[in-house]
Amino acid sequence: MRLALSVVFSSLAGYLLGVETVDVKTLILLAFGGYFMVGASNAFNQIIEKDLDALMSRTKNRPIPSGRMSVTTAFIIASIFTVAGVVILYTINKQTAMFGAISIFLYTCVYTPLKTKTPLAVFVGAIPGAIPFMLGWVAATDDFGIEPGTLFALQFFWQFPHFWAIGWFLYDDYKKGGFYMLPTGKQDKGTAVQTIMYTVWTILVSIIPVFGFTGRLELSIVAMLLVLAAGLWMLYYAIRLFRIMTEKAAKQLMLVSVSYITLVQIIYVIDKFIR
Repeated sequence: MRLALSVVFSSLAGYLLGVETVDVKTLILLAFGGYFMVGASNAFNQIIEKDLDALMSRTKNRPIPSGRMSVTTAFIIASIFTVAGVVILYTINKQTAMFGAISIFLYTCVYTPLKTKTPLAVFVGAIPGAIPFMLGWVAATDDFGIEPGTLFALQFFWQFPHFWAIGWFLYDDYKKGGFYMLPTGKQDKGTAVQTIMYTVWTILVSIIPVFGFTGRLELSIVAMLLVLAAGLWMLYYAIRLFRIMTEKAAKQLMLVSVSYITLVQIIYVIDKFIR
């Protein structure tokens, strides 16, 4: 539920950034379409990983491994959600439906199988994970250009410190399921350094709109300073993870990263409407 709501929030933020006049009907369609989209991805993921989920503490109580739901029922739900999500997004425009379908495909058919094979799975998973913010702009404009590309890049780079932090503090649990989530495969300095690097990339992308290079996606000086401050806040915790390398530090970084992306999206939207 929390993941689905965060996806919907990102999509609506992207829509508000791209639209000139807010259409409540489109806003509602986007919310439901995005919700079904992430629901379908999660349902297919849990079907594929049902045996591995049963091995891990964080997932053993999910409906399928716990025996509360059959695979057949889950597949029916996943299929209905897929069709509902794509059809709803198609009523907004074709490009929105296309990106929604790509997101479900990449998450289910590429990211999920790769999780037990290589740490590169996180790179693949970051693509569908970055689509929602961009999807909102495409829903508003029926166009893909530098603006939604920038929104995509921001959420794409952000996912690495976010998911590596999760992979760090859940390392032992992921190991039970055979998942390779950290870039070096270990809780080491190499992983911590890459976490810092991608946090820096996230910060750089987040302030690019202030320079006027991103078309209609603009940012005022004040908003840029607020976004930069939020980025430095996350960077502090990424550096802290490098320094003390504990699971507690990784969990703190994860929590800060969630607050960061939410704050940035709110700042972007507020800045647009008060500028």
